[in-house]
Amino acid sequence: MSDIATIARAETLLVALDFDGTLSPLVDEPMSARMAPSARAAVDALVRAPATVVAFVSGRSLSDLRVIAEHTDDSPILLAGSHGAEYLIPGAAGDATIDPADAELRDSLRREAEDLAREVPGAWIEPKTFGFGVHLRTVSDAASADRLRSAVDALVADRAPHWRRRQGHGIVEYAFTDVGKDAAVAHLCEAVAATAVVFAGDDVTDEDALRSLGPGDLGIRVGPGETAASVRVADIEELAALLSAVARERVAARQ
Repeated sequence: MSDIATIARAETLLVALDFDGTLSPLVDEPMSARMAPSARAAVDALVRAPATVVAFVSGRSLSDLRVIAEHTDDSPILLAGSHGAEYLIPGAAGDATIDPADAELRDSLRREAEDLAREVPGAWIEPKTFGFGVHLRTVSDAASADRLRSAVDALVADRAPHWRRRQGHGIVEYAFTDVGKDAAVAHLCEAVAATAVVFAGDDVTDEDALRSLGPGDLGIRVGPGETAASVRVADIEELAALLSAVARERVAARQ
């Protein structure tokens, strides 16, 4: 894969970034997540760089992603929510259409999962556009967390075996869409006619996108774990420094 100097010379660069754990520290209350100051500065620098498009690619529902990203109607940053099932791209179609049968099953399973979670202190269910997430970060008893995870797994396997299951940091997600962040990056690339991509993420769900990158792209893994990325950084601060370097090189390459 490319290095910073090479990626900076791309004709049109897409910088696609996961949000939670990548730009924002992981928090117990998901809606309180916000970009770290260093990450915000790096994103702002990339937005100002020539022929550079910034996008946030998240498992969050699009509406929630807009809140935590503090995304305004005039923001130049593109959004891909629900792992690439929802988009906010100027000039493109807006809200996704959901079949009523899918919505009915989603709501029914979510209610049953909420009943199960009430028995486990610290656990809670996050509604999502295409399913729901089981939050286990604040469950202090590991055995209780395992039992809840197994119970919801069994519930979904019985009632919705076609749903996709994703394991993340302190959360298990279930959804009736099968799209992943690889599809999100491909869609964003096509939408902005990008000739190269930088993608950064910190979790298992980001590996779909990292594996999809080509030899002229740059993949970055934030933190530990097996990865297809060509570059690993320890934390958000190191990522912010790398992204800031990309922005500087991008400006210098166009002067």
